[in-house]
Formats: sequence, C-alpha cells, structure tokens
Amino acid sequence: MFENLKTRAQALKNEVFAVYLAAKDPRTPWYAKVVAICTVAYMLSPIDLIPDFIPILGYLDDVIIVPAGVALAIRLIPAEVLEEARENAKQAQGPERSVGYVGLTIIVLVWMVILIGILRLIRFLSLANIINPGGSYDK
Repeated sequence: MFENLKTRAQALKNEVFAVYLAAKDPRTPWYAKVVAICTVAYMLSPIDLIPDFIPILGYLDDVIIVPAGVALAIRLIPAEVLEEARENAKQAQGPERSVGYVGLTIIVLVWMVILIGILRLIRFLSLANIINPGGSYDK
C-alpha cells in the first residue's frame, strides 16, 4: 500500500513538473498558463487554505486542490505541447528540475504584500474609528 502511494505521489510530481514546463511553452494558451502557474504556485506556497496542523482537513486540501488544478491544466494545454513537456520532464534531472529560489521568492513576496495590505487596512479602519481592536466600545 505504501509503495503504491509513493508511486502515485511521484507520478503527480512528474505531472506537475510537466504542466510547469508546458506553461512556459509559447503554444500554450494564456488561460492554461494561468491555471498551471496558480496550481504550481499553490503547491509550492508555504501557506495553505487550510493549515496542515488541522487533523485530516489540513492535508485534504492538498489532496484535492493540487490534483484538480493539474487535471484542469492538462485539459486546457494542447496535447502536443503536453506530450513534449512530459518527455522533457522525464529527461530532466538535477538542478534544472527544480523551480528554484526565484519562484519561492516570488511566492513569499506575494504573501508578504497581501499581509502588509491586510495590516494597513486594519490600521486604517482603526484610525478611522471604524474598528477598535484594543479597547472597549464606549458610545
């Protein structure tokens, strides 16, 4: 059972890499690129929709969202582009196989911008007396 699960996980990893390679191909339509990049970014993102420490549900979003995104991207990518990407993914080994630190840096920066935006919104609402995060509501 564990070996079967390990084989399926490796196959999914190869498909994700093939989808990533296909997204870089100029013959891939823009909407397929968006789905592919969002799926790969979600898989690499350190932040999940449901945190992993929540029992069962934490890993369930990874088990559902990533394969669903990969399946949708595969349906949107032209067949000849996907076949070439799969061949390239099989042949790729070592450093060129990883998305690298640039992708990770972009994902972390996006999440930091979102966090800073939320904190600024809270500060603005607090200064405008719309919310009162630290005190009582006296009227």
